[in-house]
Amino acid sequence: MARGESPLDPENGPLFEFAARLRKLREQAGRPTYRDLARRTHYGIATLSSAAAGRQLPSLAVTLAYVRACGGDEREWKLIWQRTADACAGEKDRKRDDVKPPYAGLAAFGEADAGFFFGRERLTGTLIDHLKEKRLLVLFGASGSGKSSVLHAGVLPAFPGIPALLFTPGPHPLEECATRLAALAGIEFDAAHAGLTKDPRTLHRTVRRLLAERQRQADELLILVDQFEEAFTLCRDPRERERFVAALVHAAQTPDSRTRIALAVRSDFYTHCTRLPALVDVLPHAHHPVGPLTAEELRAAIVQPAVRARLTVESALLTTLTADAHGRPGALPLLSHALLETWKRRRGNALTLAGYREAGGIGNALTRTAEDWYAALSEPRREAARRLFLRLVALGEGTEDTKRRVPRHELDGGPDTESVLEQATRARLLTADAGHVEITHETLIRCWPRLGDWLEEDRGQVRLHRALTEATNLWESLDHDPDTLYRGVRLDAAKTIPPHELTARERAFLDAGEAAVQRERRHDRRRLRRLRRLTGALVVLLGCALAAAGFAVRAQDTLTRQRDEAVALRAADKAVLLSPHDPSLAVQLALAAYRQTRQDRTRDALLSTLSVASTGRTTTGPGPVGHTPAVTADGRTLAMADGVRVVLWDLSEPRRPRRLGTTDGAGLGPIQFTPDGDTLLGVDSGGTLRLWDVTDPLHPRPSSKLPTGHTGGVYSVAVRHDGRVAATGSYDHTIRLWDITDPAHPHLLDSLTGHGDNVKPVVFSPDGKTLASGSDDHDVRLWDVTDPRHATLTAVLKGHRNFVDALAYSPDGTTLLSGSDDHTAKLWDVSEHRELGELARHADIVTGVAFASDGRTAVTVGIDGPVNAWDVTDPAHPAPLAHLINPRGTVKEVRHLKADDTFLTVTAHNSVQLWYTDLHRALVDACDHAHNTISRAQWARHFPRLDYDPPCPRRVSGGGASGR
Repeated sequence: MARGESPLDPENGPLFEFAARLRKLREQAGRPTYRDLARRTHYGIATLSSAAAGRQLPSLAVTLAYVRACGGDEREWKLIWQRTADACAGEKDRKRDDVKPPYAGLAAFGEADAGFFFGRERLTGTLIDHLKEKRLLVLFGASGSGKSSVLHAGVLPAFPGIPALLFTPGPHPLEECATRLAALAGIEFDAAHAGLTKDPRTLHRTVRRLLAERQRQADELLILVDQFEEAFTLCRDPRERERFVAALVHAAQTPDSRTRIALAVRSDFYTHCTRLPALVDVLPHAHHPVGPLTAEELRAAIVQPAVRARLTVESALLTTLTADAHGRPGALPLLSHALLETWKRRRGNALTLAGYREAGGIGNALTRTAEDWYAALSEPRREAARRLFLRLVALGEGTEDTKRRVPRHELDGGPDTESVLEQATRARLLTADAGHVEITHETLIRCWPRLGDWLEEDRGQVRLHRALTEATNLWESLDHDPDTLYRGVRLDAAKTIPPHELTARERAFLDAGEAAVQRERRHDRRRLRRLRRLTGALVVLLGCALAAAGFAVRAQDTLTRQRDEAVALRAADKAVLLSPHDPSLAVQLALAAYRQTRQDRTRDALLSTLSVASTGRTTTGPGPVGHTPAVTADGRTLAMADGVRVVLWDLSEPRRPRRLGTTDGAGLGPIQFTPDGDTLLGVDSGGTLRLWDVTDPLHPRPSSKLPTGHTGGVYSVAVRHDGRVAATGSYDHTIRLWDITDPAHPHLLDSLTGHGDNVKPVVFSPDGKTLASGSDDHDVRLWDVTDPRHATLTAVLKGHRNFVDALAYSPDGTTLLSGSDDHTAKLWDVSEHRELGELARHADIVTGVAFASDGRTAVTVGIDGPVNAWDVTDPAHPAPLAHLINPRGTVKEVRHLKADDTFLTVTAHNSVQLWYTDLHRALVDACDHAHNTISRAQWARHFPRLDYDPPCPRRVSGGGASGR
């Protein structure tokens, strides 16, 4: 018989709960004796009995052995043990001392943390000297590189006694600047805001008046604008953005300036900054990059804060941390968070490798913290957490997603939301003050897979919801002006958002819009009745006139035709909006609309919905994408790099891709297949050229790797048609040619110079005799590479007004297509070196171009999102073929799939889609994507007063026939 156990002490907190659960598990297993458990686990009786005694936490190994012997779920108990360990560590910290942690975790180091800020001494000194000499500093760095910390904990303390304005731009940067300036100067906000809006010079004048009133207590003002990219991601008014920047630049650059200004900007927003007139002229002399920490700087950042807190760092931990973080992009917040979690698990005054591994290491500590926090929530609060975090992310347009600072009034104040907010703030995942809430660091967006899944479930709906939030804010700010309410397609689209996702304010906005629509419909009905009465009177008066009667008949036919056309166009627009959510219905609406009214608009809607419906979310197709896709010449194999590895996919049936093998590929950028598809090339972030043997795509093998010698990042890689020569284009302004005849022993052939700025795309002509290169110097250069050891420049094609980002040769090699930041794509005659025609249908940067295998169709894609198809049968007179609407946002790349004669695109947010451009084929295939026939009720909703005529009647099923 099992012996009795001593009662548990409720005062032991988390240990009491842990031991009680272990005892309950033993009871559910039939209460075996500890002697029996010892035989099963090979642990001593005393060890096992003390595990459930509630006096101290057993090791993870003992716990899992106990659970295994009692038939419990080891994965569940591993989480239970980890939560208990965290809770115990927290209790120990609270009981042991109230010492401030030496590490900031996800939060940036502030001025108060300067004593614990190490590793950036050299950079800090450089920035201080720059700011003292030039007054304007624009700090560029990747997310997670430590820009905020070096400004707040490094630069700011170097200006003691100087008043400072610290803020982030938010959705209204001028308003934010005026708020902080008015508070510091003791003036009315309205006056400060009106002055800044009217005249950018107001900032400089206000600063001078403020310093004069301080009677020499301070000679200057320091302005630090953190997360300057919010001026692009959150501010929707270009004029306000330009005035804000003009005010800052004038305050720093005017001859009698009393202001020093530092801006911290994410590096992927550099191009955005060059489009601001006030900033572009001063940027070359004001910008400074923030690079990764060296190994020595990393050691200082790890060890010195611990020394300052009278702690020691185990040498094994220091070695492991340095190896894990060195060379890893955006690693600083991950490192700081892992160190904070290790500090919570310290042994006495020592930070140990065991504590670091318990925390999950640099790769998993943040994920584990977020997942443990989420797992502890109840089901209603998990849903509240999902809604909250989605609101706190600003979706990127050609850039990574960023965090969004949200005012408290935008959130519903229910108990679930308040509880989630409080607990997430305590876990340091969120930062909250009296007025705003934000994600503590953008690293969480990249490193918490659950949040990434939430964002990728339906980016279109998230973007739609964000627009609804902004519209609600505008409606409230204008005192519920009815002219700002949603109507028509926008109202219908917003109503597709599930009601539980909306706040009370947003529901009130939509309800007001619906009420306004109903009032307008009643008014229209009354007007229609009056019109009918008038029409009736007119018919009576003219009834005797045969000619007039005939005219009335013809007028009625015209009105009916115009009504049917308007209904079809509305249905086509609705189909595009529905395509991400209900692709089967969307395809049928678009097909029926096209049959009713054969116009460009209905044609584009059909092609758009069919293409979107063909692939769905990326979870059903090719997985996450890091940089560019690579497709074999036959279009049957696809490679995708996600920054960790390369995944190969079988595209024999493109709408049902089959995953093949994977290769290592950490930090991999551009990739490319050789024409025979047997070798894959890529260049990683360290500038190393890597080759893999993919003859057996299920088991790819590394062939070789060697440094490229480029001193800047490599943007592109291309392979000649014979598979013997490769080219790499780099930000060091050069192109390098490589002999890859033997993939095991590649070597350098030649280095090409001549471009005046970053080299971006490189592409070989179909015959392999010419290499084309595009650059940020706005030019396209053609190189004779017949002898790749002695390549020569043959022509410079001028005509683009901005960076050249994409190139593609026509299949016959006579025409070159280029895409540029100037929003155009150009066709070039490569034999006569002249421009043939321009494709100018994009509203933003053209990021990708491609030809179909027949050479008669070209496709261009860009940051604005649409996929544009062109008829280039006559390159001198290109004609629009289709304007395909892409609900998934910015498109980075496009490739033609020869085997399927479709175009594959990759968005900035890692969605992969296939696109039809052939209308005849789309009409033939459309019904293959309709799972259930459109019901009578659905038809009546979208085609009112038109006879029920389903375009795909053969797919009738029980679910689809409802409403008949």
